[in-house]
Amino acid sequence: MTSTKIHVMRHGEVDNPKGILYGRLPGYGLTPLGHEMAQRGADFLRDQGADITAVISSPLLRAQLTAAPTASAYDLPIISDPRLIEAGNNFEGLPVNADRSLLLRPSAWKNYLRPLEPSWGEPYVDIAKRMRAAVSGALKAAKGHEALIVSHQSPITILTRFARKQPLAHAPWSRQCSLASITSFEFEDATLIGISYAEPSADLLEHAQDMTPGDSAAALKR
Repeated sequence: MTSTKIHVMRHGEVDNPKGILYGRLPGYGLTPLGHEMAQRGADFLRDQGADITAVISSPLLRAQLTAAPTASAYDLPIISDPRLIEAGNNFEGLPVNADRSLLLRPSAWKNYLRPLEPSWGEPYVDIAKRMRAAVSGALKAAKGHEALIVSHQSPITILTRFARKQPLAHAPWSRQCSLASITSFEFEDATLIGISYAEPSADLLEHAQDMTPGDSAAALKR
């Protein structure tokens, strides 16, 4: 049996002064606090003695910047994988937290017809499929060792719910996927044998803002 561990990290706090639902939009790097969170992730893995042999990231800037400290610590390149990108969302580009009326306009109603799919964005089943494929790729790349993947809250949540055999549809405010959190998947060969969750930046969250804080201590970004 070959043991392999895949650590899936969410990006740190995003530099988003206008409170835009940034989704897949270009730009949107990290705040100074977000960079500190990224470093915390790297320090956490080093302190755990993680045998990281691959660092793989969503191509979006905030994810690449979050992956950078770990890549530097282990002297590895960052491999971009588009399968790790943020979930598609029809409200991308709008300040939805600052102006909730944007969600109530008649033109938006069509987005609520199938909430379990969901009709406002990329289907959960499609997110699960691409995230599974990304993890399978990381499993092969780091066979017998460990890999860091950096992605986004919605894709990580869907991956975790799929792995735990939970319904993919869920309430966003219930998500356990805080900024710079690390969800680790442990495998024996290709069989998943364990999932664990850690918040290396737990003490920083009360100073952070997040478009979707989930169950974390971060404030809602408006």
